[in-house]
Amino acid sequence: MSNVDWGVLILTLVVIVVYGIYKSRGAQNIQGFLLGNQSLPWYHVCLSVMATQASAITFLSAPGLAYSSGMSFVQFYFGLPLAMIVLCITFVPIYHRLKVYTAYEFLEQRFDLNTRALTAFLFLIQRGLSTGITIYAPSIILSTILDINTTYTTLFIGSLVVFYTVYGGTKAVSYTQMLQMSIIFCGLFAAGIMVVHLLPGDIGFSKAISIAGKMGRTNAIDFAFDFKNPYTVWSGLIGGFFLQLSYFGTDQSQVGRYLSGASVNQSRLGLLMNGLVKIPMQFLILLIGVLVFTFYQYNRPPVFFNSFELNKLEKSQYQPELNKLKADYDQAFQEKQLVVDKMNQALDADNQAEIDLQRKALQLADEKGKGIRKEVTNLMTKNDKAADINDNNYIFLSFVTQYLPKGLIGLLIAIIFLASMGSTASALNSLASTTVIDIYKRLIRKDGSDHEYLQASRWATVFWGVICIIMALYASKIGNLLEAVNILGSYIYGTILGVFLVAFYVKQVNGRAVFLAAIIAEIAVILIGQQEWVAYLWLNVIGCLLVVMVAILLQQFFGKDKRTITP
Repeated sequence: MSNVDWGVLILTLVVIVVYGIYKSRGAQNIQGFLLGNQSLPWYHVCLSVMATQASAITFLSAPGLAYSSGMSFVQFYFGLPLAMIVLCITFVPIYHRLKVYTAYEFLEQRFDLNTRALTAFLFLIQRGLSTGITIYAPSIILSTILDINTTYTTLFIGSLVVFYTVYGGTKAVSYTQMLQMSIIFCGLFAAGIMVVHLLPGDIGFSKAISIAGKMGRTNAIDFAFDFKNPYTVWSGLIGGFFLQLSYFGTDQSQVGRYLSGASVNQSRLGLLMNGLVKIPMQFLILLIGVLVFTFYQYNRPPVFFNSFELNKLEKSQYQPELNKLKADYDQAFQEKQLVVDKMNQALDADNQAEIDLQRKALQLADEKGKGIRKEVTNLMTKNDKAADINDNNYIFLSFVTQYLPKGLIGLLIAIIFLASMGSTASALNSLASTTVIDIYKRLIRKDGSDHEYLQASRWATVFWGVICIIMALYASKIGNLLEAVNILGSYIYGTILGVFLVAFYVKQVNGRAVFLAAIIAEIAVILIGQQEWVAYLWLNVIGCLLVVMVAILLQQFFGKDKRTITP
């Protein structure tokens, strides 16, 4: 990167951190640290909720996902608006009325301590692992720019986020997230314009989309009902609804965001706006990936996008074989460009027969390039068995650093850093609140002072920061980061949601029945997921329904419920 880009990057990061610390000025009590004194307006809630969900993974991996397989991932979010409506009607007023710090406090009031501890434990596992992945994402950027191992960049990024989360708590997180999302929207819009601008003069936006469509990259909607296809309208509407309802309704990283709202209405409005804005935002991010794909039909892409791994191979004993593959790759790209030119002519002439012919030729040329890339990754594995051979997460980053103008490179990289900082800080804050409120205060130190719990929250933030950084060091082995986070969540969110739905709506079921039902459902979900009997989004539906049905059946066996509390 140029000095200008480094200046933009460093200035943006410093301003964000200083702004968040200044606005929070250090929380003085546990309510201020964990809930921001419940004083935030709806737009803070909305942007904070979005920033928590839209991590660096979104901006690194989503364009790469669209580049590799198209826009079908946008269907993942189709259940989100409906989930926001359900949350606003049920979960939000209940949480505000009960004045809880965490979602899991309510479960002890409704059921028992075992159920509260189980759901809190499941959340801590899921969120701890996921946060490790979100810390790893921006470390990819520094690793690529500086050409150093991701271990060092992961340690740096993780330490930076832990610092200002420990200092300011929820207010620091929320205030920085509001500014982060404002910069992110501007940066994404600028990136989309620049991709189109960099295309050849006779290739406008509509033709760029047409060319990507002929190669199967604009498949945003799929009405096929296929349990093994992860991205269809039905998996998004049904499976996505259950996942989003559980994520926003029971995951403390999100519950903590809207519990900081000044009132029930402020929290509701923030969630509803999130439901309206999130799908267009995700569509735009994926569309940028599709446009980058078209760009690389006219400009030769790297034979492998992860420059760090490629540089290692170039310095190895396999360099002669790599050079031959690079030559083959260059030749294949030149042949492909001839086909692309013919496709342009066919589109200009609106010759459908010729378009169909060139579409098949383009797809064959694309497969040839993929075959050569596969041989390159095989060489990487021969050279180093621990090599990261999935470069999907590096595609957009490679484009940004090589082709965008000075200044904008620094801004876009800052955006990815900001997204990581926002989502990671929210997650650390939620992990700390769950650890202190649901475990430390409830099981270890029941009569501590408010100051003691505040200090425990800070130390819990440090503890989880260390755990998440350790997890981040192993994140390079899991493929596309965006899919990995959602797959991991789908193993747990359905079970937790089922427990909450029983708590809200099945009043005859007691704690023992729902506790056993949750354990049975979680075991079943893990087995089904490992066997890959259905696509991962459906695991949310299966887990939720299993908890509800098994709990009702077990309650019939145990007898009449002796304890019910109306939410």
